[in-house]
Amino acid sequence: MKTLQMTEAERAVGTGDYVPIAEHGLIGNLRTAALADTSGAISWYCPGRFDAPSVFASLLDPDRGGLFRIAPIGEEWTARQLYLPDSAVLVTRFLGEQGVAEVVDFMPVTGRATDTMDLLVRMVRVVRGEVRLDVRCAPRFDYGRADHVLAHDGESAVFRASGRAVRIDSDRKLIPDGDDITTVLDMAAGEEAWFAVSGGVDEQVPRRVTAAEVDGRYRSTLDWWHRWVSASTYRGRWRETIMRSAITLKLLTYSPTGALVAAPTAGLPEQIGGERNWDYRYAWIRDASLSVHALLRLGYVDEARRLFRWLSARPGGVGGANGGPLQIMYRVDGSSDLDEHTLSHLDGYRSSRPVRIGNGAAHQLQLDIYGEMLDAIWTAYKGGAGRLGTSGWERLCRLADWVAAHWDQPDEGIWETRGGRKHFVYARVMSWVALDRTIRLARELGWPAETTGWTAARDEIHKQVMSQGWNPQRQSFVQAYGSDVLDAALLVMPLVGFISDTEPKWLSTLDAIGDALVSDSLVYRYDPLASPDGLLGHEGTFSMCTFWYVETLARAGRLADARFVFEKMLTYGNHVGLYAEELGLHGEHLGNFPQAFTHLALINAAITLNDFLDMPDERRPAELA
Repeated sequence: MKTLQMTEAERAVGTGDYVPIAEHGLIGNLRTAALADTSGAISWYCPGRFDAPSVFASLLDPDRGGLFRIAPIGEEWTARQLYLPDSAVLVTRFLGEQGVAEVVDFMPVTGRATDTMDLLVRMVRVVRGEVRLDVRCAPRFDYGRADHVLAHDGESAVFRASGRAVRIDSDRKLIPDGDDITTVLDMAAGEEAWFAVSGGVDEQVPRRVTAAEVDGRYRSTLDWWHRWVSASTYRGRWRETIMRSAITLKLLTYSPTGALVAAPTAGLPEQIGGERNWDYRYAWIRDASLSVHALLRLGYVDEARRLFRWLSARPGGVGGANGGPLQIMYRVDGSSDLDEHTLSHLDGYRSSRPVRIGNGAAHQLQLDIYGEMLDAIWTAYKGGAGRLGTSGWERLCRLADWVAAHWDQPDEGIWETRGGRKHFVYARVMSWVALDRTIRLARELGWPAETTGWTAARDEIHKQVMSQGWNPQRQSFVQAYGSDVLDAALLVMPLVGFISDTEPKWLSTLDAIGDALVSDSLVYRYDPLASPDGLLGHEGTFSMCTFWYVETLARAGRLADARFVFEKMLTYGNHVGLYAEELGLHGEHLGNFPQAFTHLALINAAITLNDFLDMPDERRPAELA
């Protein structure tokens, strides 16, 4: 909920201030996405595809980023947002003494690969009283770096810049304001208006959008989402929360390839005013792999199958760090050019600089991605979501051969630290997973494979972790060999079967993590002061790790603790059930938003906890003293 009163100065430029990260909802069309905030603005939008340059980016700079705002004028208004049930259609409501207005935002979805028109629709209606609303469409092309020119003919306008064109159509008269568009709506109960933004991919001017098309697209988009949600097989506790996370994962999917982006945004800080600001609009091997498990558990076999195909196509040849087969991330079309640049002209969210596009971590060596990928391929195969041909099997064998030959070296680790390579325990555990799952696949398929070498390497990894990854003084597994630092990534050890859920060494580690990294149920990744990561400042608690903590507590037999932590964590979601990457000291959302990692971990934690709660007492794991 947000209370706002817009001044004349704010109407002329931007919103006048930064809207909190949590005060946003997400809409999308399975190629790109947009954020709509509770002040009535589309504050982030990259037409065409997730990693394209933005045209609205007031989220990163209210004055230079560009926005499309529809908001009431005058008195103080209270704003609320909600999704229409089982959909990605977002409603922002403005409540004041004079009346109640609603802005309905959506991006049409058809599911057809041939439907390439990029369209963002905003429908305005007054449901009570009389409301005066200000409409301002002020695009800023290429992250605010390119000037544009305007051509208009009353109810349509075209913005052109840097070889790109964006069109806005409406059933109301559009008034030029410099090279932007504005209008004022004086509306009474029962009246409606609409605006449609299209194009942005190239310089070709999109065709005109009509009122009949807006109405038809609205109805078909609602129907599409209702059908998609109804296809889920999940019927347990927290279904509404789980399905909101599932819809969010679907919105983060690039339909033409099946790739899943880590988040739709760039530059949102992990620390306000700090330098931990990254571009997450790319497809991480890790995120895509972990999503396969969540989607299969919800019954979304087709989505898991598409991710399986995307993952299976990646190991083709040298492309990663140190001559390895994989990069840790790719663009949504599968290309690998992710050079990192700084947008020095943007202020950054609440002056958090630098604002980066591209991602310099793309060529880091992260050995864990092979385990996550092969575990996903194994899970998809067993779940009926993936089949391997002989050429695909040969690629996986080459990948396993590479892991068997290269696992025993330092890497940058799951958290993409920039402070030098270490012998991370998590990387070793996931290297074990990579070989273990490939061995299982070989046995299932009965196809030729060098399983003797894989088995020897797998067993050596397990022995090494159990001896060198264990710190007897802390009575815990630790972040890296020779270290006494704890790391929340260790929570995955029992989840992948590396160690038993109730093994004494594991339960001791779980207690140590609870003592060192858990703050009022929220989990930090690690302590950057104890384990320098090459960056200044600190960060918030990592929401994915909190959901991992829920799973491990449940599997260890601590069901009451697991349920309490889970229920508490749900209170940190925003008003429409979305989560950023991290949470700050006051529960504020930090980092890119919404984050796939968090939502897929929520799904897995909820399903695991639900299954244990439904389990007869005699089958539940015993909680050890």
